[in-house]
Amino acid sequence: MFDFLLHAVTVTAIYALISVSLNIQAGYAGLLNLGHIAFVGVGAYAVGIAHQMHWNPAVGWMLGLAVAAVLGFFVSRLGRNLGADYWGIATLAVAEIVRTVALNEDWLTGGAQGISGITPMWSSLSSSGSRWAFLATVLLTLLAAAALTSRLGAGRFGRSLRLMREEPSLATSMGYDLVGLKSRATVASATIAAVAGAFLGHYVSYVGPDFMLASETFMIWTMVMIGGLGNVAGVVLGALLVQSIYISVPFARDFLGIGSDVAGAVRLGLIGCLLLACLLWRKDGLMPETLRKL
Repeated sequence: MFDFLLHAVTVTAIYALISVSLNIQAGYAGLLNLGHIAFVGVGAYAVGIAHQMHWNPAVGWMLGLAVAAVLGFFVSRLGRNLGADYWGIATLAVAEIVRTVALNEDWLTGGAQGISGITPMWSSLSSSGSRWAFLATVLLTLLAAAALTSRLGAGRFGRSLRLMREEPSLATSMGYDLVGLKSRATVASATIAAVAGAFLGHYVSYVGPDFMLASETFMIWTMVMIGGLGNVAGVVLGALLVQSIYISVPFARDFLGIGSDVAGAVRLGLIGCLLLACLLWRKDGLMPETLRKL
């Protein structure tokens, strides 16, 4: 039971880190990125490829961050001549292209089988010690990302993003480069997501095309919307609530004696009901964004 709780906290922390990264785009800048999971997949595949090529793990991390930053810059540039809705569809298409490449390039990504046997972090420690050390590393990274993005949102750059989100015409008339703001927000978000993906790859010792399914992006969006767009503490709370439902449903399955298919439907139904309740009665999330008043 204790090992299960340790696993649950670790996975929740990783998904909270992904939610914090999406909050830069969705919360601060108001960007509709439906392909955010592609950045997570890039980070996971980078550490997997580094393991497959017998490179130093640090090379995989640097490669993942670099590729995610380039991909984020490319995705942001797609939005120069596209409206918000069309740009969202374009990001979904980019994520599917990345997933399709990973699915078909067997020589590099392992194809449909993926890459397994990725060396866990802190493998030199004992089994219990490595799990605790990994959890501590993820939690410290989450705290650092949350503090950094909170400071980012409260600073001049965050105010510029919010102005672009609320009044793009006014932002343009005041001399702000909207394309540049979108690019910087997307690149920052992509690099943090790639860090979370690298953690996920090391933790499960595997990466495959299923890491980049569109349903994963929608689950992350659900966490952010339930918690509160633009509020870092809120998106962490949203990740905790959604993951709590994922964790508790298997226990309910055993208690009620229902099948796995029914349990999966119950899980999605509970998360959908929670999201719907928030949209109806707490449209800004459980912890809405608070703006400084002059």
